[in-house]
Amino acid sequence: MKKIRIWQSLILMVVLFWLSVLPLCAEESGEQKTGDMPENLYARSAVLMDADSGRVLFGKEEDVIRPMASTTKIMTCILALEQMEDGQTVTASEYAAGQPKVKLGVQDGEEFYLTDLLYSLMLESHNDTAVVIAEGIAGTSEAFVDMMNQKAKEIGCDHTYFVTPNGLDGEDDGGTHSTTARDLARIMRYCIMESPAKEEFLEITATRFYQFQNVEQSRSFSCNNHNAFLDMMDGALTGKTGFTGEAGYCYVGALRKDDRTFIVALLACGWPDHKGYKWADTRKLMEYGIEHYHYQNVWKELSLPKLSVSGAVSDQNPYTDCVGVSLEFEEKGGSLRILLGEGESIRTEKQITQELEAPVKAGKKVGSVSYYLEEREIGVFSVVTSETVEKRDLKWCLSWLVKKLCL
Repeated sequence: MKKIRIWQSLILMVVLFWLSVLPLCAEESGEQKTGDMPENLYARSAVLMDADSGRVLFGKEEDVIRPMASTTKIMTCILALEQMEDGQTVTASEYAAGQPKVKLGVQDGEEFYLTDLLYSLMLESHNDTAVVIAEGIAGTSEAFVDMMNQKAKEIGCDHTYFVTPNGLDGEDDGGTHSTTARDLARIMRYCIMESPAKEEFLEITATRFYQFQNVEQSRSFSCNNHNAFLDMMDGALTGKTGFTGEAGYCYVGALRKDDRTFIVALLACGWPDHKGYKWADTRKLMEYGIEHYHYQNVWKELSLPKLSVSGAVSDQNPYTDCVGVSLEFEEKGGSLRILLGEGESIRTEKQITQELEAPVKAGKKVGSVSYYLEEREIGVFSVVTSETVEKRDLKWCLSWLVKKLCL
C-alpha cells in the first residue's frame, strides 16, 4: 500500500509540474494568448472604436439596444453648439425648472447665457439645464428631440432613438429612449472628429472647473467635471458619464495617443454600488487599443497589365490592330495608412477594362484598385492610361504616308 501511495504522489507531482509549464510554453511559442483580448468586462455592451475610420476594433453586444442615461447629453451639447448664436441667452421655463435631480436649480423665468449652460450640462450633467438648452434652441423640448433623432440618422445611428434631451428614461409613440454601444461611440466620433463645433465641444468637456452667473448676475453657480477618466490616462480627451435605474452606469469617452484616437462606449456597466466598474472597463479597453493597434502603410506597388486598343495606330506600326497602353495610379508613390491589429492584413481587388476603342487620351480612367480589410473597403485608387493613342483613319494614313515619302 505504501508503494502505491508513493507512485500516486509521484504521478500527481509530475502532472502538477506539467500544468505549470504549459503556460510558459505557450508564451515562448509566440502565439497570441486569449488573454490578449479584453475579457471579463463589467459592461453588458461595450465598444472600442478607431475614431479616425469609425471601425469597431472590439465589441461586446455592441448592437444590443439599451438605455444610455446622461451620455445622451453629448448629442444635446453638439447640436446646441452647432445651432446657437453668439451671445445667445435662454430663459428657463416652469417645465425645465421642474426636472428631477441632478439639477442646477434654475427658476421659472430665469435667464442665462447659453454658453454657460453647456458647462452645467457636460460637467455636472444637470437635467434642468438640458431642457433649458433644448427649449432655447428649438422652442420646445420635443422639437429639439426631433433634431436629435434627425442628426442621429444623418451620422448613421440607425438603432438610436431619443425621447428626452437629458437622458432620463422615457418612452413615446416612436419608441424607448435608447441606443447601442456602437451608435454611442459613433455619436462621440461625430462630436470630436466631424462636427464643425468639435473644438468647442472638446474645450467644454475637458474643463475641470467652471463658474458663471445668470444674466441678471443675481445668482452664481459653479461646476466640477465628474469625468474622472480625464485624470486616469495620458491623452484623455473627453467623456460623459450617465446613470438611471434602467440604464445602469454608462460612459463614453475618447483618448488620443501619438497619432491614434480611440473611443470607448459602455452601456449597463453595473448598478449601485459599482460606480468604479466603468473606469476599470474604460482603462482596459483603451490599454488594449494602445498596445495592439498601430498605423501601417499598406500601399502596394502592383503590376498592372497593358490593354488592347482596337483600331489604334503608332508611328512604329501603322498596320497593327492593337497597341499596348500602360497604366498607372493617379497617385504615384501613394500612401494608405491604416490602423491594424496583430494578425490583420490587407487584400486588393482589381477592376480594369479589358478592351478600349481608339482614340484614347492619356489620363482616361479605365479601372480601379480597391483595398479591403476583411470585407470593409478602406481605400480605392483609380487606374488611368499613361499615354495617348490615335485612331487609324484615312486622314492619319495619308499623313503617315507623306511623312515617309519626305524622308
